[in-house]
Amino acid sequence: VQLQASGGGLVQAGDSLRLSCAASGRAFSMYGMGWFRQAPGKEREFVASIRWSGVSTSYADSVKGRFTVSRDNGKNMVYLQMNSLKPEDTAVYYCAATIRSHSDYVSEYDYWGQGTQVTVSS
Repeated sequence: VQLQASGGGLVQAGDSLRLSCAASGRAFSMYGMGWFRQAPGKEREFVASIRWSGVSTSYADSVKGRFTVSRDNGKNMVYLQMNSLKPEDTAVYYCAATIRSHSDYVSEYDYWGQGTQVTVSS
């Protein structure tokens, strides 16, 4: 599976952004998908995940209620809708795929995209 994230940019606090992740490969619908982020000087951290079916999702406490993950298996796409952005959301955002049904752990993901920068100014 090859992944390409896009949609990042520079926004102000309170604004919204939608990140997209395009996946190649026939078995996309069988992978759990996740979004992670990494700020300068910090470790990569979990943001959100979605099961292969799209029925179940999981979120980090820091984004719960503000971010929404979704997927369109027919288009091989995963999305992260980010609302009410805060300066602390500034990071490079990565999409990732796991052969597990889903996971919240970096180590359990098998494929990674190249990342897209999100910068939130105060």
